[in-house]
Amino acid sequence: MEKSKQLRKQMTPEELRLWYLLRSRRFFGYKFRRQMPIGPYIVDFACIKARLIIELDGGQHQNNEKYDSHRTEFMHANGWEVVRFWNNEFTSQEEEVLTVILQKLQCLMPSP
Repeated sequence: MEKSKQLRKQMTPEELRLWYLLRSRRFFGYKFRRQMPIGPYIVDFACIKARLIIELDGGQHQNNEKYDSHRTEFMHANGWEVVRFWNNEFTSQEEEVLTVILQKLQCLMPSP
């Protein structure tokens, strides 16, 4: 729990922007949590009802593909869908990223 608190204080500008858009049910009424522990991992954003995880990855993840792959396998094995975006992808194509997130949510769960 301490680690997730610390990560909330150290969010990247991209994570802060996405959190602004997702928080307080602003995103089509869907409720998200940020820096949420799931098993041994902490995910960037999660919609619990839809069992959807949104990950925003920076350059450091290019060298951690194996670790990220294990994380994703763990999440899938535990009933979660994972969607990953690169920080620069979110920055340059915000609307498209939000559209993908909405489509995933609608597939997993009807609008709240």
